[in-house]
Amino acid sequence: MERKMTKKINVGGLKIGGGSAVTVQSMCNTKTWDVEATVAQIKRLQAAGCEIVRLAVPDQRAAEAISAIKEQVDVPLVADIHFDYRLALICAERGIDKIRINPGNIGGEENVKAVAEACRARNIPIRIGVNAGSLEHRLLEKYGHPCPEAMVESARGHVELLNKFGFDDICLSMKASSVPLTIASYRMASECFAYPLHLGVTETGTAWNGTIQSAVGIGTLLSEGIGDTIRVSLTADPVEEVRAGIAILKAAGLRTGGVKFVSCPTCGRTEIDLIGLAKQVESLVSGMDRDITVAVMGCVVNGPGEAREADYGIAGGKDKGLIFKKGQVVGTYPYEHLCQALMELIESDEERQ
Repeated sequence: MERKMTKKINVGGLKIGGGSAVTVQSMCNTKTWDVEATVAQIKRLQAAGCEIVRLAVPDQRAAEAISAIKEQVDVPLVADIHFDYRLALICAERGIDKIRINPGNIGGEENVKAVAEACRARNIPIRIGVNAGSLEHRLLEKYGHPCPEAMVESARGHVELLNKFGFDDICLSMKASSVPLTIASYRMASECFAYPLHLGVTETGTAWNGTIQSAVGIGTLLSEGIGDTIRVSLTADPVEEVRAGIAILKAAGLRTGGVKFVSCPTCGRTEIDLIGLAKQVESLVSGMDRDITVAVMGCVVNGPGEAREADYGIAGGKDKGLIFKKGQVVGTYPYEHLCQALMELIESDEERQ
């Protein structure tokens, strides 16, 4: 896949854009002023694979907590600022790695200038967050409704305002709750700007629905070479956002490593509890830090043959199943012992490496 080349920015030592690996972000749902709870959640996110964490900064209390949080974590942090430009200045002073603002809602040009100068002095990039739900009234009057042209025009106005004050260390997002609008807006932005793009579909809902919408929206753009960092927005534990984001990158062929789990759909040939077995195996291998493929197949038709590319797997039979390794049968076991036999095989190979 040929990726769109964009400007490279530095977020706390992590590179975004310019051909760098696509990174996964999430956002804490703790109160940022609660340093202990926020640090604990950041560490959970990082353990799940999150590479950038955003924090809500709605008031001075939250802004002043940034320095204490920074002292206890080693993942880049982004301050989410709305309305009060002074909060961005406090965060910049306290070591934030990136700031997310909408220059149109933090007051006059002097306020934007102050933020731009503070960020430029400390090499802090700014993400301009354009959202279909909060477009400027003049653009809604001009276009009649949120559309890609309005989204891009909004972004261009914000970019030009930051450029006016000598700031160009910019990342852009063009989020909407509509997947087609999100895709169209990012496509247009990719043609119009050379800045790195932060991909996401906003307000997608709970984990099930949100993951599907995000996979379609983010996955489509990634498959076209568009996007430099992603955030899957879910009404769920933020750790689920990270897991979904990593899964999307793997499905798009943009990330390797970790266990790839595959299983076949059930059908009339299946004579074991395939759904229960698949869930059990998936849960056991999900935490493994190994670059392997593990398959759980319902019958001998979809067994070692169709899953021959898997490193390890199970092929079900009547109340029993085959354990195979790289397409070769290792043994036959009763259903109740299949999972244990598979895990013992995987773990024994790991010990020999």
